[in-house]
Amino acid sequence: MRVLTGIQPSGALHLGNYFGAMLPAIRLQEEGEAFYFIADYHSMTSLTDAAKRRQFTFDVALDWLAAGLDPKRCVFWRQSDTPEHTELAWLLSTVTPMGLLERCHSYKDKVAKLADGDVGAVNHGLFAYPVLMAADILLYGTNVVPVGKDQKQHLEVTRDIAIKFNNTYGETFVVPEPRIQESVAVVPGLDGQKMSKSYSNTIELHGEEKPLRKRIMGIQMDSRTPEEPKPDAEKNIAIQLLKLLATPEVAADYENRLRAGGMGYGDLKKGLFEQYWNHFAEFRARRAELASRPDEVRAVLADGAVRARAVAQKTLQRAKANCGLG
Repeated sequence: MRVLTGIQPSGALHLGNYFGAMLPAIRLQEEGEAFYFIADYHSMTSLTDAAKRRQFTFDVALDWLAAGLDPKRCVFWRQSDTPEHTELAWLLSTVTPMGLLERCHSYKDKVAKLADGDVGAVNHGLFAYPVLMAADILLYGTNVVPVGKDQKQHLEVTRDIAIKFNNTYGETFVVPEPRIQESVAVVPGLDGQKMSKSYSNTIELHGEEKPLRKRIMGIQMDSRTPEEPKPDAEKNIAIQLLKLLATPEVAADYENRLRAGGMGYGDLKKGLFEQYWNHFAEFRARRAELASRPDEVRAVLADGAVRARAVAQKTLQRAKANCGLG
């Protein structure tokens, strides 16, 4: 089994990235051939600051390695070091119907913002993003793609494109399958929406203690008093996050106490911060150690790019030959 996933370097990674994509992907490196990349080409649809892209790319590498990604058990690289992605994206775009892309949620969301005067929100890269994503996946003969629930549609687009190309030019690509962990497919943000950099509602994986504590203590709650029972305790944002960060016993204790009444929201948020801070203690230590050896981190990415290109070039050559380009 070959598994692949990527994360954009468009900002600091957060709990949604970690539980929705990173952790499932890292566990999968034990089950087969794993290909994990930093999607810096994709970041160009929303980020135009070159210096920030370089820094975010390095930060993402640190985060993945600190979280447990093992470059000896997987291929880990920077997307832009494998230009085969963009070349294959063109081949795929010639069999991709416009209507298929117009129905994609991310594109429709950006178009909706035009009503608010955000005229520059939609660019061709955003519209064609699913085609580049399809190239990312198909280049490596991927069988399984661990994705968040919000990315499931884009993987379905990848399957449609692969099938269309295979039907047009003969068997060329493996048609991949998604793997979604429903229990952590959508991690709630500080405002109750899906945790996302776009909503500015994230809890980052690392940072200074005081600002992170302040963010968690700023989670908005309802106006019920501490004494009032909360029969809907399972819907509370802090409780949902505790179920990810704490042991089942600790999370259940907080939920039961909130449901019964007698625990204030301030104490609940303090408990959430403590569980979050403790959960990522080892991660922060490993990350700091890696950050002190930047050349080693860059060497990991360079080695990964060589290994990735060895696979990508074969797939691209086959695709070009099948459609009469070689």
